Amino acid sequence: MAKKELFGLCPYVTSQKVLTGKWSMYLLYLLSEHPHVRFNELQRLMPEEMTHTTLSRQLKALEEEGLIIRTEYSQIPPRVEYSLSHIGEQFQPVLKELEIWGTKYIDFINEKERNRTVL
Repeated sequence: MAKKELFGLCPYVTSQKVLTGKWSMYLLYLLSEHPHVRFNELQRLMPEEMTHTTLSRQLKALEEEGLIIRTEYSQIPPRVEYSLSHIGEQFQPVLKELEIWGTKYIDFINEKERNRTVL
């Protein structure tokens, strides 16, 4: 019996598939904090060195999923800006909750480490 494809049916599987990529959630966070940001600025805002190709690939994937908008301005030199789409903006409360949970988890692992060093 073939397994059911849950994409488009299960909200957890759908969310997980849409948010693939190591940096997808962090890029959504950056775009929520810096609307209408250019490619090079996004690259500078990343927490670690990222190649042009990797960032480009991740942005294209988020654009294909409809989470971000890529706006090209016809000028010399060419200018491209990225921003959250309407559905991408609706992800902001999720990002805030992830921040809250992530902070609690960081506290948890720090406490766990402190308890380990006491023993």
